[in-house]
Amino acid sequence: MATSADTGAPGAPGARRDIELLRQPCDVTEQDELRLERIHDEVARGFDALRDIEEGVSVFGSARVREDSPWYDLCRETAACLARHGFTVITGGGPGLMEAANRGAAEAGGVSVGLNIELPREQQVNRFVNRPLDFHYFFARKLMFVRYARAFVIFPGGFGTMDELFESITLIQTERIEHFPTILVDSGHWAPLLRWIDADLDDCGLIGRADMRLLVTADTVEEVCNHVRRASERQRQLA
Repeated sequence: MATSADTGAPGAPGARRDIELLRQPCDVTEQDELRLERIHDEVARGFDALRDIEEGVSVFGSARVREDSPWYDLCRETAACLARHGFTVITGGGPGLMEAANRGAAEAGGVSVGLNIELPREQQVNRFVNRPLDFHYFFARKLMFVRYARAFVIFPGGFGTMDELFESITLIQTERIEHFPTILVDSGHWAPLLRWIDADLDDCGLIGRADMRLLVTADTVEEVCNHVRRASERQRQLA
């Protein structure tokens, strides 16, 4: 677990190091070398911890959703279905819908991974994670979400969820990953965003018509699991 000296709390050394990196020229060679060493160590640690995962699914969603929400139940049941079909469920390790996904996977007897990130308001790994891993660098953590997954399952969420959503689309669009579905769960929730993409991006020529097909929607556990299983089969055929 992260120590108080390494957390991203305001004024903590870890946070100050990142502020210095992002706000001023990096002209101190020694500091850059130390930072590169820390980045290397974090990525290597992630590879070592996760390299046995061949059938992973990264599940994203809000940390603010409560247990009495229908989204919580749907996420929990979806993760359980994925685990029963042999998939490892990977989340950000926090509360809300991340907890729901880890809970469903663990209750189904599956591997439940939590990639925790150091935040200004410290985030604790939820109790249903049976394989936890801590990260300081967002980009190192995001690499793990993609490298060990067959698909992204996107439940309703905030800016962090949106970040993962659009990054996955970009990786597919630029052919960095193949047959990798980005599955938006609860079509009604996502409909306004999809209409905006269609009317304000596609119709204005800011994306290609084929890019509209990069996103699929699902409303049931079975739909999500079927999308993931088909994608996994296609990816195995490419190997």
